[in-house]
Amino acid sequence: MSEEKMDSGRRELLVATSVAGGAAAVATAVPFVASLTPSERAKAAGAPVEADVGKLAPGEMMTVEWRGKPVWILRRTEEMLATLPGLKDELADPDSDNSVQPEYAKNQHRSIKPEYLIAVGICTHLGCSPSTKFKTGEASGLGGDWVGGFLCPCHGSTFDLAARVYKSKPAPTNLDVPPHKYLSETKILIGEDGTA
Repeated sequence: MSEEKMDSGRRELLVATSVAGGAAAVATAVPFVASLTPSERAKAAGAPVEADVGKLAPGEMMTVEWRGKPVWILRRTEEMLATLPGLKDELADPDSDNSVQPEYAKNQHRSIKPEYLIAVGICTHLGCSPSTKFKTGEASGLGGDWVGGFLCPCHGSTFDLAARVYKSKPAPTNLDVPPHKYLSETKILIGEDGTA
């Protein structure tokens, strides 16, 4: 066999081996690189959530899930809103100075629009979920002067209808208000900031 034919055969073998090795490397790398990207479930867990409040009547509340947490959307009545100013002396953080909320929700209503409260339904004490029953007066079991709000059954923290915690309760701060914005009069996007 001539040296030229032998070199040509070796070259073809080297090229074929290189191509096969490259294909194997790509086949191995693709699943590895794909495993580094977040799964669809992980993307969805952190993604903003849209809520339609169009069918929510005054005095009703709905719950949506955002980042694995319950987010309450309460459509407050005029009567509910009227209770908020008179509670300032009874609350631990009435102006929400030490609580988590976007700047645009740092007000007496803790919301962009006073009619709607949007709050994470996780107690700031030990992470229990307060009762979504926002009863008033004697019906609540908290006394006739109770104007309504939320009760955490784990250790007795109580919150008003703006999710602000009462004084001398285990919860150190008000319930969190997540970033949110209005896409329209009836659609809210939870997880993105904005005042539109």
